[in-house]
Amino acid sequence: MKDAIKQFHKQFAYNAKIENVSLFKRRKKIIVLGMGGSHLAADILLAYDHFLDIKIHSDYGLPSINETQLKKTLVIASSYSGNTEEVIDGLETALAKKMDVVVVATGGRLIAIAKERNLPYIQLPDTGIQPRLALGFSIKALLKIINFKEGLKEVKELKKLLKPQDYEKSGQELAAKLKDCVPVIYASTANRAIAYNWKIKLNETGKIPAFCNVVPELNHNEMTGFDVADASAHLSKNFYFILLKDEGDDKRVQKRMLILEKLYQDRGLKVEVISLEGQSRLHAIFASLILADWTALYTVQHYGLEAEQVPMVEEFKKIMKQ
Repeated sequence: MKDAIKQFHKQFAYNAKIENVSLFKRRKKIIVLGMGGSHLAADILLAYDHFLDIKIHSDYGLPSINETQLKKTLVIASSYSGNTEEVIDGLETALAKKMDVVVVATGGRLIAIAKERNLPYIQLPDTGIQPRLALGFSIKALLKIINFKEGLKEVKELKKLLKPQDYEKSGQELAAKLKDCVPVIYASTANRAIAYNWKIKLNETGKIPAFCNVVPELNHNEMTGFDVADASAHLSKNFYFILLKDEGDDKRVQKRMLILEKLYQDRGLKVEVISLEGQSRLHAIFASLILADWTALYTVQHYGLEAEQVPMVEEFKKIMKQ
């Protein structure tokens, strides 16, 4: 796991290739079928450019869209393992509707289907790492599919710009603060995907409960649950709030975060503010996610647990097959 984080920036040198490219049809409207770590790259793309017409579907089948729109839409079936049943089901549904599709996976059933049915596909490098650690490969594949030249140029620069080891010490220090606490990550709506990625990494790598929400929505509900009173103080004492600060956010959102930080601290709640910083938008995003990786890795070490595998997920899958 540690080596995977240290070497993460090298993923941006990956040159994604679309096989059966003569059968590939590019569309402006896109549905990404993906579960868990297999849709995180699409989340990040929307955080990078919210004008992209990408809809993420994390369920069986396809999203509820009228047939006319479906015919104008490209379906990207994304599963790192290639064996995710919800994604396979969605792909089969799309094929039954004669929709344009492309597969993204390291192997498994999805690549087999793509080869059997002569579908366009990108076969990701199978380096043995978990999907949440393969975001560099995945995002380059998606950028290739949508032909986002500006994004491809910016992401290629991350091989040199992003230096994972620069964030290790900060991650270790944050993990020490989080010991025996439940992290809650807050961000702006524009940065929802970054907060969600933090949560996923702390869940899967850190092996702890973690949650996320966005400003301004949480100012209308969730924060009320942390208005500490004597009768309920014991419910809030083990939460640790991480606020992802972004100078690019709406000034009113920035003001809300400052007020929220003060209100929580006035009530004795633990709050950490982390700024999103980088030489480009993608640099800032991935720098934050590398910090999350280090934080999660050192968090799991506090509890003497294994970082990489997700045994409860595997147990769940086995029961589903019964």
